Amino acid sequence: MLFAPACERNKGPILAVLKEWLPAQALVLEIGSGSGQHAAFFCQQIAGLTWQTSDCSQNLAELQAQLTDPSLSELAAGSQLRPAITLDVSIAHQWPRQSFDAVFSANTAHIMSAAAVTHLLAGASRVLRPSGLLLLYGPFHDGGVHTAASNAAFDQHLRSLDPAMGVRDASELVQQAQNLGLERLADLPLPANNRMLVLERR
Repeated sequence: MLFAPACERNKGPILAVLKEWLPAQALVLEIGSGSGQHAAFFCQQIAGLTWQTSDCSQNLAELQAQLTDPSLSELAAGSQLRPAITLDVSIAHQWPRQSFDAVFSANTAHIMSAAAVTHLLAGASRVLRPSGLLLLYGPFHDGGVHTAASNAAFDQHLRSLDPAMGVRDASELVQQAQNLGLERLADLPLPANNRMLVLERR
């Protein structure tokens, strides 16, 4: 079974943000659900939450196996953990055709290409209801200025593996989002030099 130590470390701080920002009975689309740990934890902690997991086709079977683990049967009252769907952000027809209260993604922007991040922003803008939220968690820099030396080293490491990867510029990302109808509401500092960008669909 998949297990991501980073998810275990960051799930508590992220949960606090979700509890503050998500509306009651929220329907959330997660981009790049990976191990499914976030999806399961949040549905166990937030009553009335409906969480739609997704990932690329090659990761879907393992993700779905995680989500059907018997230990996940005890969700918070009224919460639903939906079966995973195939979603490559760069393929427009794979995006769901329904509207969501929020789109959430953690630690994905820096492993996507810059073009894929733009597709993520555009897709989120299409599927969010008016006033719906895009919540992006991970490391970001501002115009090349990193919040910590460890983030700068991480950025160099990613680019050595694949030049298309890298820690993203939050100010550039926010400008792209604005051009796609998403307005920044908050830029929240979180532990381990990570941030949560909260953007609202106008």
